[in-house]
Amino acid sequence: MIDVLKKINYYKAQKGWSEYQLAEKSGLTQSTISSWYRKDMLPSIPSLDKICSAFGITLSQFFSEESDNFSITEEQKRFLNATGHLTPQQQTALIQFLETL
Repeated sequence: MIDVLKKINYYKAQKGWSEYQLAEKSGLTQSTISSWYRKDMLPSIPSLDKICSAFGITLSQFFSEESDNFSITEEQKRFLNATGHLTPQQQTALIQFLETL
């Protein structure tokens, strides 16, 4: 079973975000997010959907326990389609560039 709050912390750490930044990017209030941790409560599905959108993932990806069994967002599909015409060398260069951001 997935620990939702730990998973939110995991993605938050991956982005290097504070709780305030997560609130800002998700459109939720910081007090709402903070209360989940203080009261050991789970976020509602609509709130979790906003959190996932802020992270750039789907709810399916959030709850997936297997790395090879997930769906991608429309934005991720657009990115893949836009980069599909690049040569392998250009793809490598783009990946290196993105990793430096």
